[in-house]
Amino acid sequence: MSRAFLVVMDSVGCGGAPDAAAFGDEGANTLAHIAEACAAGQAEEGRSGPLSLPTLDALGLGAAIRLASGKAAPGLTAVPTGLWGAATEVSNGKDTPSGHWELAGVPVPWDWHYFPQTVPAFPRDIVDLVTKAVGTGGILGNCHASGTAIIAEHGAAQIRSGWPICYTSADSVFQIAAHEDHFGLDRLLALCADIAPALHAMKVGRVIARPFIGTVGDGFTRTANRRDYAIAPPSPTLCDWVQAAGRTVHAVGKIGDIFSGRGIDTVVKGDDLTLMEHLSDLIHSADEGSLTFANFVEFDSLYGHRRDVAGYARALEWFDRAIAPLIARLRHDDLMILTADHGNDPTWRGNDHTRERVPVLVAGRGAGQIGQVAFSDVAASIATHLNVTPCGPGRSFL
Repeated sequence: MSRAFLVVMDSVGCGGAPDAAAFGDEGANTLAHIAEACAAGQAEEGRSGPLSLPTLDALGLGAAIRLASGKAAPGLTAVPTGLWGAATEVSNGKDTPSGHWELAGVPVPWDWHYFPQTVPAFPRDIVDLVTKAVGTGGILGNCHASGTAIIAEHGAAQIRSGWPICYTSADSVFQIAAHEDHFGLDRLLALCADIAPALHAMKVGRVIARPFIGTVGDGFTRTANRRDYAIAPPSPTLCDWVQAAGRTVHAVGKIGDIFSGRGIDTVVKGDDLTLMEHLSDLIHSADEGSLTFANFVEFDSLYGHRRDVAGYARALEWFDRAIAPLIARLRHDDLMILTADHGNDPTWRGNDHTRERVPVLVAGRGAGQIGQVAFSDVAASIATHLNVTPCGPGRSFL
C-alpha cells in the first residue's frame, strides 16, 4: 500500500492569481520578487548571491512560477525532473484556513469576518466576552498590530495589570498575547478555548493564543506554545476521507489546529527545524496507506509578514537543502506533493498575505507538466494515490 506526504510551504506563492486585483495584490509574486532581489544583491543578510533552490527547481519550481505568472525567476531555470504545475484558489480569502481546507478538498463556502482597522478594533460585546471569561477589568491593545510589536509595546503593562493583550490583523483572527509565567500558559489557553465558539459563530477563522516570556529589561519573546483554535471545516476533508478508510493521518506543525483535530491521528509541533526532523522520522516510520500532512510556517510568520526579503530567502534555501535527503529516501511507491496555501510577498506593501497562485511540485510520479490546476485537485490526487474515495470537487492530476 502506498503512502502520501503533503507538505505546505506556508505563503510560498508564485503570483498570477486571476483575482489578485480584487484583494489589492495585482502584481504580487512572492517567489519571483525574492529571486529578483537576490539576483540584484538586495538580500545579502546571512546569505549571498542569486537565490539557490536546486532541489525545488529540479522538481519544477521555476517552471511553475513561469506558468503561474509569466515571470521568470532569476536562478530558477532548471529543466524539471518532477511533475509540476500551479494551483489557483477559489475560496474568498488569502488566509491559512482557506488555503489548507481547499488543498484538502473543501473550498470555503462563506465570507470570513474581519475586524475593522480602527481603534478600538473590537466591539464592546467581544471585549466583555474576554473580560468576563478571564476575570479582568479590561484588555490591552484592541487594534490591528504586528505580534512582536504589540508585545514590545504592552508586555510590561500586561505583567503589571494582568490584562490580556488582544489584537488582530488583516486575516480573520482574534489573537491574545500574555506572559507564560505571570499570566499563565494554561490560563491563556483556557481563555482562548472559552471564547472561540462565540468568535467562530461570527465566522472569525481563528482565535490564537500567543504566549511570550521575558522581562522589561531584556525584552519579550514569543514562545513555541502558540495554539490556534480554528473554526471547523464545513464538510469532511482529505484527512477525514483517509481516516474513514481506516488509514492513519499524521499532522506535522499547525495542521492539527487548522483542522480542529478532525481527521487527525497523531500531532507533532515545534519550530521548522524540529518539524523537518519529525517529517524525516515519518518518512522512515509512517505506516502503509497513511497520509502525512505538514506545514512549515516560518516563511510566513518570521519573514513574509515582517517583509524580510533576505530572511525569506535564507529560509527557502535552508528548506531546499533539508528536504533533498527526505525526497531521496521516499519509497518507490510513495508520493510527496510540495505546495503552498497563499502568498506573502516580502517586497509588497503592508504586512498582509498576498493573493497568489501556488506551485505544485510532485515527487515520486515521474516528470511532466500538470498545468494549471485547482487547490482541491491536490486532495483528489492524493486520494487517488492512496486509493481512497474523494468527496470534494477536485479532479486528480495523476
